[in-house]
Amino acid sequence: MTISKKVAEVLTRSSWIRRMFEEGARLKALHGAEKVFDFSLGNPNLSPPAEFRQVARAILDKAGAHDHVYMPNAGYPFVRQRVAETLARQEGLPVTAEEVIMTCGAAGALNIILKALLDPGDEIITPAPYFVEYTFYADNHGGVLKTAPTRADFTLDLDALAAAITPRTRAVLINSPNNPTGQVYAAESLKALGALLASRSRELGRTLYLISDEPYRRIVFDGVSVPGIFDSYRNSLIANSYSKDLSLAGERIGYVAVNPQAEFKADLIAGMTLANRILGFVNAPALMQRVVAELQDASVDVAAYQRKRDLLCDGLADCGYDFVKPKGALYVFPRTAVADDVKFVQALQEELILTVPGSGFGRPGHFRIAFCVADDTIVDALPGFKRVKARFA
Repeated sequence: MTISKKVAEVLTRSSWIRRMFEEGARLKALHGAEKVFDFSLGNPNLSPPAEFRQVARAILDKAGAHDHVYMPNAGYPFVRQRVAETLARQEGLPVTAEEVIMTCGAAGALNIILKALLDPGDEIITPAPYFVEYTFYADNHGGVLKTAPTRADFTLDLDALAAAITPRTRAVLINSPNNPTGQVYAAESLKALGALLASRSRELGRTLYLISDEPYRRIVFDGVSVPGIFDSYRNSLIANSYSKDLSLAGERIGYVAVNPQAEFKADLIAGMTLANRILGFVNAPALMQRVVAELQDASVDVAAYQRKRDLLCDGLADCGYDFVKPKGALYVFPRTAVADDVKFVQALQEELILTVPGSGFGRPGHFRIAFCVADDTIVDALPGFKRVKARFA
C-alpha cells in the first residue's frame, strides 16, 4: 500500500458533498453543463461586493517590498484590531486585537482550536445534523466527534447535549446559521447551553469550551438576528471566515476570536498561535488580511440569496416536500419521501439533479439542497424534483 491505512480508510467514507460534486463534473461532461442541476456544493455564486476589487487593486498598487513576507503567526496587528472592533460591536464585549488570530478560513480556525485543546481521546460534541468535515477535524488532532440529535425543527435539544457529555468531553461545537439546515439557534438556547457547560465543568473539574463556527453569520433572512455567544458562556471561541459573506471561499481567509472573559485565555491564544505555525498554515494570506481589514462592513447581496431560498422553498412546497424553511445559510434540508435517503438522492440523480443525502450529515431520511445557484437552475430543476417525489408517493 502506498498511502497510510488511516487515509485509505478515510477515502472510503469521504465527504458525500465532494463525491456528488465530482459526480456532477462527470455528468456535465456527458450531458452538457446546462442539462445538469448541481445543488451539491455550497460554493457562493454571487460575486464579491464591488469594494473588494477596488480595495484589492489599491493595496496591490501600494504594496512595498515587505508586504508579502512573513508576519506574526497570529496575523497583522492592525488587521486583528479591525476584526476586534467589529466583534466588540457584535458581541457587546471589549474584544481586543490580542484575542483575535487570523487564519486560513474557518477550517483553519477550527483546526488550530482543536489542536490547542485536544488530548488523545478527548471528545467534541456537535448537534446533528452537522457539517461533515467536523469528524475529520477532530480526528486530525486525536479527538473523537460525538453527536447529539437536535429537535424536529433542528433547534438545540439541551437534554440530548447534556446526556452526551462525559469525563472525556472537551468542547461543544455549534454552527449557526447551520449547515445543512439553515437553522439559527435562539439566544435563550445558547444561554441555557452556556449554563449547562458551566455546571458540568464544575462537576467534571475541567473546563468545557463552546466553539461557534460562524461562516454564515451574515447570511440570514427575514430580519433574523444571530445571537452572539460571548454573552452566553465565558469559555467560548468563535471561528469565522469571509468565504460566504464576501464570496471569497477560494481565498482562505478567516479568524479565531477568544472570549475576553475566558479562563486560561493567554494559554489558549499562545497554543492556537503556535498551532497556526506548526500545522503548516504559518499565517493567514497577507494580501487577503489587508483586504478584509478594509471590508469589515461589506457583504454580498443577501437579498439575492433570500430570493433564491424563496424560489426553491415555494417550488418544493408545491411539489409536496416536507421541510423547515431555513432562517439563514445557503441550504434547504427536506425530508426524503422514502426512508433510504441515498436511494432518494440517486433517484434525483437520474433526473440530473445533484443533492447530498442527509446520512452524510448525521441525519438520515433527509437530503441537502444548496441554493447558491442560478435562479434558472432552481426553476428548471423543479419538474424533476416533482417527478421523483411523485415516484415515491
